[in-house]
Amino acid sequence: MNLTLIDIYETLLKVFGKQYWWPADTQDEIIIGAILTQNTAWQNVEKAIENLKKVGLCSLDKIRNAPQNTIEDLIKPSGFYKQKSLYLKEIANFFKDFNENTDTLNFRKSLLNIKGVGLETADSILLYAFSRPIFVVDAYTKRFVERKKLFYSLEYHKVQQFFMHNLPQDVELYKEYHALIVKLAKTFCRKKPNCKECPIRCA
Repeated sequence: MNLTLIDIYETLLKVFGKQYWWPADTQDEIIIGAILTQNTAWQNVEKAIENLKKVGLCSLDKIRNAPQNTIEDLIKPSGFYKQKSLYLKEIANFFKDFNENTDTLNFRKSLLNIKGVGLETADSILLYAFSRPIFVVDAYTKRFVERKKLFYSLEYHKVQQFFMHNLPQDVELYKEYHALIVKLAKTFCRKKPNCKECPIRCA
């Protein structure tokens, strides 16, 4: 690897600027968005969240008490609305009596026991909603790691540990770095990549 992860971060930050991710007004909105963003584009999530806001249902308490069919109708733009409405109910019930002082490891284990919450969703909630120091890995991260030959494995936990072991334990750095990788993947490191103009040439 010709560049360190910090070198790459600083280059991405210089090229793209701060991404200010996750775009949300409340902690609940981040959690809701983390469920809705599964298997869809972010613009569809924004439409669904806007629908929830219009009727005052963009909170876990309101979702927990709202009729299932109402939630389904409101989140239709995000796709898979029937299963996502169930997932929202599940996670809303989980947070009803949750102790926010729970350590990160046990918090993560509890999240992963919730129906509809996988590794990326759990870690997104931990990092962006609760500012826990854990690096989020998604398909964009794996694509970036593979194409730049940064690491030998694309297994979720191994990629995650690679970033966390080679970066300072800094929540804001983790948030910004993940967002910058997403920006890079959407701009240059697409499925059909534009390697010639990519600002990161470390492979």
